[in-house]
Amino acid sequence: MKKLLLIILLFAGLTGFKQGNTRRISGTVYGKDDGLPIPGVSVKVEGTIIATETDTYGAYALDLPDGNERLSFSFIGYKSKSVRVGRKNKIDVYMEAVSNSLNELVVTGYTSQKKKSIEASISPESDVLKTYKMLQGQATGIVVNGRTPSQAKRMYNVNVNNQADPENESYKGINENGFNDVKSNPLSTFSVDVDAASYSNVRRFINNGELPPANAVRIEEMINYFSYNLPGPTNGDPVAIHTELSAAPWNTRHRLLRIGLKAKTIDANKLPPSNLVFLIDVSGSMDESNKLPLVKASMKLLTGQLRPQDKVAIVTYAGRAGVALESTGGNKKETILSAINNLNASGSTNGGEGIKMAYRIARENFMDKGNNRIIMATDGDFNVGPNSDEDMEQLIVKERESRVAISIMGFGMGNLKDSKMETMADKGNGNYFYIDNITEARKALVSEFSGTLFTVAKDVKLQIEFNPAKVQAYRLLGYEDRMLNKEDFNNDRKDAGDMGSGHTVTALYEIIPPGVKDDYAGSVDPLKYQKPEPVHPGNGSDEMLTIKFRYKQNDFSASKMSLVTVKDTPKAFNSTTADFRFASAVAEFGMLLRDSQFKQQSTFDQAISIAKASKGDDQEGYRSEFVRLAESAKLLAKSELVSK
Repeated sequence: MKKLLLIILLFAGLTGFKQGNTRRISGTVYGKDDGLPIPGVSVKVEGTIIATETDTYGAYALDLPDGNERLSFSFIGYKSKSVRVGRKNKIDVYMEAVSNSLNELVVTGYTSQKKKSIEASISPESDVLKTYKMLQGQATGIVVNGRTPSQAKRMYNVNVNNQADPENESYKGINENGFNDVKSNPLSTFSVDVDAASYSNVRRFINNGELPPANAVRIEEMINYFSYNLPGPTNGDPVAIHTELSAAPWNTRHRLLRIGLKAKTIDANKLPPSNLVFLIDVSGSMDESNKLPLVKASMKLLTGQLRPQDKVAIVTYAGRAGVALESTGGNKKETILSAINNLNASGSTNGGEGIKMAYRIARENFMDKGNNRIIMATDGDFNVGPNSDEDMEQLIVKERESRVAISIMGFGMGNLKDSKMETMADKGNGNYFYIDNITEARKALVSEFSGTLFTVAKDVKLQIEFNPAKVQAYRLLGYEDRMLNKEDFNNDRKDAGDMGSGHTVTALYEIIPPGVKDDYAGSVDPLKYQKPEPVHPGNGSDEMLTIKFRYKQNDFSASKMSLVTVKDTPKAFNSTTADFRFASAVAEFGMLLRDSQFKQQSTFDQAISIAKASKGDDQEGYRSEFVRLAESAKLLAKSELVSK
């Protein structure tokens, strides 16, 4: 009898009394109105702190503990939804768009179970305090909309641990490009920029229920976050150039010129070997769920791309710099992953010492015919040793003589030093990415792996000469920190941007034709000591401008130049390519976020409408995500107007 009782108790312990059973629930979240997937939706197990968010494709997956029955779905611009799970393991959800969504509660969960943060902005004050007390320690990244988080903090003085405070983030000031009179300034010269950090950082602000600071919005990086369908070079050159001309949607009396560059794509089997150094910030400021844990996950993704001929070392820095992994072959993935798993955050931040050590190790393992690059992961918040933006610029300029490039991956919020990281990548011949989630890491380090790491054209510059017979004035949208003097174009010692395998770069010029009278062309009094030169139409009277394009191939120190001319034959806007129209929508959106003095008749509705109609073959879902982002920003902008 005792034996039978023991067997019954044992059986019960293995079944009904077993604690902690979970099952995997997954699915996709769609918009009810258009059936498109919605990225960034918060998915939470009700009554718990278990949460996740949908990826770029609207997909989610999480573990549901036994005894929990419901999932909640919430996103700015949509009605929150509670769904009973039942026995299903796959649950697709359709969310309904609403116009008054800024009064909803938007919850974004992370995996860390440390002290959490809340941004609350509802009225009256007692509701804010009650909401904070109720939710403190339950979830992170909570936003109650109606006012922006920064407004709420000022109004209600709610102090929260680990608060994401844009006022403690640093962004380089942008003196927006204005219109230039062609008669006095016929040349426009700039360096290409393939960085995309601004877009993902702007996305982070909007998904957290707040419009970004104006200086966080770099229009060229917003545009170049997206890939465009351009033919690659066919004549052996590393880069092909394409142009398209139409009316500017925000002012149809003006022209909009798109210049598109497409780098050649190197077959994955022919990519040169890589000598990589992972430079990881493990200081105390990185001890947040969206910092070091996300860094480690990102580095693991990159490790999965390594080949046997590649080598990687890991350098860490906090109060001091150290070597966490000597240079190791890419086939020893378990060794590399083990070193990544062992990283922990604590201490102060001596970024300068870490950078010097990373360059030293990269030089010691230098590959003459290979890709030599440091990949730095940090929030940029250096507080020990030389740490100003100018200090970092001097250090990187000195170290780049070693022919080792440095790419920067920015993480986190609240103390993000965007200005410092942008400067380091710019001066270090590398790329700058802002990684706000694992999907963005996958985009940068897996989907666009070769473009991120393998350069095919160096010091890429453009110089545009405008024909005064066809152009009254012009302005370049964005690229403010990439402008060059006209003499720099022919100076091979002048550093400029690089392009990687398969990269596309888009630049937009807004052009005022002769005879158009508005407030943007400007005027200058006639010179007293010089007579104005007569305007000559040039050889072909229909030529609007000439584009000179200069670059260096990897094995050459001398540059090559090619040129193309653009005729004054604009297409109707609706007859242009989907890429042209989509890029114009992103530019219009960027001007609205910046509250640009040149936004003219720009509206969120117009940018959204153009983007919706020009998504094209959006296999990765990035353009659909942009539409969602613009719709959320429109609602946030309305909320800010109401609260003023």
